[in-house]
Amino acid sequence: MKKISISKEHVNEIVRHSLEVFPREACGLLAGDGDAVRKVYCMRNAENSEVTYALDPGEQFSIMKQIEDKGLKLIAIYHSHTGSPAFPSATDVARAFFPGTKDENFPGVAYVIASVSENGLRELHAFLIKGEGIEEIEVKL
Repeated sequence: MKKISISKEHVNEIVRHSLEVFPREACGLLAGDGDAVRKVYCMRNAENSEVTYALDPGEQFSIMKQIEDKGLKLIAIYHSHTGSPAFPSATDVARAFFPGTKDENFPGVAYVIASVSENGLRELHAFLIKGEGIEEIEVKL
């Protein structure tokens, strides 16, 4: 995947979710086909934190089933940064892999990060986090 296509409406949904839980980080899943996002799944941040996020495993399982039932695929995991730029933190990178390995939790799935303030979106970027490092990919609106 060299790009991710996401509508302004879907970006607005991510921003709305991010502002609802601000100053804590928001998180969720983006599903679609090819590189195009078709559905935003807002999720609860199981860590309820201002600096980290974790997808709730039960909620994640349920949403993954919904994605599969709709004939879509997981394209990206999104989360917000409330006090830093839209770039993967060391924690974000570490959590992209199975503990103690460089085996990706979600091979080929992008990580979309929305940097927000109480006034709204500052910036939004997408990345692939692989064993060899972080690669920014194009976000096509």
